[in-house]
Amino acid sequence: MADLHLGLFVLLGFGIGALGTLIGAGGGFILLPVLLLLYPDAPPEHLTAISLAVVFFNASSGSIAYARLKRIDYRSGLPFALATLPGAVLGAYATRYIPRHVFDAVLGTLLLALALFLLLKPKYRFTAMITRQYRTYRIVTDRDGTVYKYSFNMVTGILISVVVGFLSSILGIGGGIIHVPVLSLVLHFPVALATATSHFILAIMSFAGTCAHAVQGNLSNSVPVTLAIGMGSVAGAQLGAWLSHRTQPVWIIRALAAALLLVAIRLLPIW
Repeated sequence: MADLHLGLFVLLGFGIGALGTLIGAGGGFILLPVLLLLYPDAPPEHLTAISLAVVFFNASSGSIAYARLKRIDYRSGLPFALATLPGAVLGAYATRYIPRHVFDAVLGTLLLALALFLLLKPKYRFTAMITRQYRTYRIVTDRDGTVYKYSFNMVTGILISVVVGFLSSILGIGGGIIHVPVLSLVLHFPVALATATSHFILAIMSFAGTCAHAVQGNLSNSVPVTLAIGMGSVAGAQLGAWLSHRTQPVWIIRALAAALLLVAIRLLPIW
């Protein structure tokens, strides 16, 4: 795989790490389209392997930063993360059977659907919910003393996580772009906790997917590029977590939607 100067990949990783951590998405949804543009002839499994490995670096660094802020719901995040593992491994093996043009179209369609959902969903409220229909209750207090109370259906979260694990691994996008909306809109997590907990889930899931890709040899020709982007994302993740502490939840969701929309338009075969 022909490489650009590794310093440029470090800068790319820094930007991806900052934005990915800010919105809790891991940055894979940005990195993979960039790799698709830089390497138009590369097999999808090689690019997804790079992207997923960088997501692991980014999510691990971001999780450490969010842990300091005490915004990770570990009791919920751990079962969700474990539920993603079977799909993450299976998705890594299935990527090689998808033609490149089909891969681009599927990824673009998924990103477009998520972007439109976040932008157009009527009467969206950036607040948690506690109702009798949900049996799992959580109370989380962050470092600043802010108390978050919410409830959700654990079974629904686990089932969705199984699907997220497969999609994120097969597409190399990390899954945060799906998990953050699911945690906030479907499971009623406060957005601040949704982004942090999503990063914790991503760290575990992307590690499993990366290991599966490595066993297949999908990273053998791209270790320098992967490490360069990964190192940049580790530093960028610290900045993203710092910014998230000072950004209103509504702007986090809007930033996520706008980024998804731009990437989807570029990937879809409409030009």
